Amino acid sequence: MTTTIKAILGVIMVLFYSCENKNEATVLKQIADLPKELKEISGIAYSNNLLYTIEDSGNPNEVVVIDTLGKITKIISVTNIENTDWEDVTFDNKGNLYIGDFGNNDNVRKDLAIHKINHSDLQNNEVKTAYKVTFDYPEQTDFPPKKKDLMFDVEAFFEYNNNFYLFTKNRSRGFDGTSYIYKIPNSPGHHQAKLIKTITTCGDYHNCTITSAAISTNGSKFVLLSHSKVWLFENYSQDDITSGKMTELDLKHYSQKEAICFKNNEELFITDERVKKIGGNVYVVDLQNLRE
Repeated sequence: MTTTIKAILGVIMVLFYSCENKNEATVLKQIADLPKELKEISGIAYSNNLLYTIEDSGNPNEVVVIDTLGKITKIISVTNIENTDWEDVTFDNKGNLYIGDFGNNDNVRKDLAIHKINHSDLQNNEVKTAYKVTFDYPEQTDFPPKKKDLMFDVEAFFEYNNNFYLFTKNRSRGFDGTSYIYKIPNSPGHHQAKLIKTITTCGDYHNCTITSAAISTNGSKFVLLSHSKVWLFENYSQDDITSGKMTELDLKHYSQKEAICFKNNEELFITDERVKKIGGNVYVVDLQNLRE
């Protein structure tokens, strides 16, 4: 299937699901339009009333900072790395920023990386990364694997207790909602990612593939995002984030949602990509409303 045909089908699916959901009462509250310059936001992280955004492959090696009204307040150029396929961004509890350059649609990359930007450098217009974490997946032996085994793309991660947690985007033929959770230490150098759990979201590719992840400010819960759903994880131990309860929450709204982060311990920011006249917005949602 050509890239053009895939793009057309993607637009059709967005239109179909948007029409399908138009009469449902979504819990999403749109709070801002994204700047026209930001068409393909792939990750967001929140700090001091600002959203730190990145875009994926084909876009500049920049972190674009916007306020919650959607206005660009700063553009930070990262001068010593390239944007191969930046897919998510997150803060640690000290305010350091991490860029996940691990997009791997075709499951062929051998240069997967996470880049750290020191908190003190975020005030600058140009920065260099503090260090790089590189990694591989021990379970992947073929580049690419067979089409039924395309399990090694990632668009979602967060940092917690000096470790990164990555959630794979299943691109396999015969999609069944399977996602791998990998753990990588937050230290410079090369690591083998440790597979700590396999989870299952749901069986519809358009609604159930994982596009972003975030952990709450107090570390008590984390979420995974798809184009129409959020999966909430709670009641886990600090040593094992997979030990808790997983709950599927329906947004009752379909669009190309690619980025999520916590505003506080109960509210989430979500952004979606602009596809034709659909999307390109910043939303906020309260987890309590999603649970009801």
